[in-house]
Amino acid sequence: MTKTKKKSGSGFQLGTILALVIMCVFLAISNSNFYSPSNIMGIFKQTAFNAFLAVGMLLCLITAGIDLSVGANAVFCACLMGALKEAGISSGIVLILIAIVAGGVVGFINGTLLTRLHLPHPFVSTLGMKNVLWGMALLVTSSKMINNFPKSVEFLGNQTIGSFGGGFPIGFVVVIVLYVIMHVFLSKTALGRSIYCAGGNMEATRLSGINTANVLTFCYTMSGIMAALAGIYSVGRSGICNGANATQPYDTDAIAACIIGGASFTGGKGTMFGTMLGCLIIAVLRNGFTMLSIDSAVQNIVLGLVIILAVLMDVIRAQMEAKRRRLAAAK
Repeated sequence: MTKTKKKSGSGFQLGTILALVIMCVFLAISNSNFYSPSNIMGIFKQTAFNAFLAVGMLLCLITAGIDLSVGANAVFCACLMGALKEAGISSGIVLILIAIVAGGVVGFINGTLLTRLHLPHPFVSTLGMKNVLWGMALLVTSSKMINNFPKSVEFLGNQTIGSFGGGFPIGFVVVIVLYVIMHVFLSKTALGRSIYCAGGNMEATRLSGINTANVLTFCYTMSGIMAALAGIYSVGRSGICNGANATQPYDTDAIAACIIGGASFTGGKGTMFGTMLGCLIIAVLRNGFTMLSIDSAVQNIVLGLVIILAVLMDVIRAQMEAKRRRLAAAK
């Protein structure tokens, strides 16, 4: 049975790779500038922000949860750095550390609301937290955009390596390293396996002696830290922080990337490689929309349909696996 699952997962990822290739070929035919070095580097830069958010989102989805506050958390952490800079803190390292701690605290609160205060579903608590963070981001910045951050704060988002296409973005290099580390963590460590177990069957995991409350709290805390990294990256890329951005559909893009990459709302599934493919697909889609001058309303429609299709594929995949298990049991 284990071999069958691996084969199924491999086949799904091959399908995701094929979809990405087809999209790239179509866009290259539609616009000859798609494969220009500068545009490719631009796609990597666009991928990095969503990829940071998707790491934490994947951990939550594996546990059959969700974190709808990741985008607002990223914006809040960026705005907190801006507010502290305006208050006189000039050390970029201090600002970065405060942002990471703040993001982690928000994630820890999300996890605590779910595991200790027993809110019925993380959808409720994280949606509420999203609105809280939106208000806090506007409050700490007095609803103003702030710029002129220290160079060390902007390093992650604006530094590049080499000169090809304007340089390979440092942020995407960090993402690659982070995804490799997280892959090893999820597949090779006891805590990583516990996360999958909790998503597969929470009660059985608890009865086996694993502290599921701690596992879930860890996942949401990590989601908050990853959101903080995304916020730091966004400051470097845009040069500003803006509390109004907390309403942007950043969390939707992160969810879409994970689901497209093979994660499931029912929990217990998802890989870092698949999630990276999902992030690339979302970035290529958005880049293609811009290059083809597609109206923003149409963009939202298409992205919504992509998410619905990804969820539908997840449901069909789950039904096929259940059917295979029933046939195997009958034999």
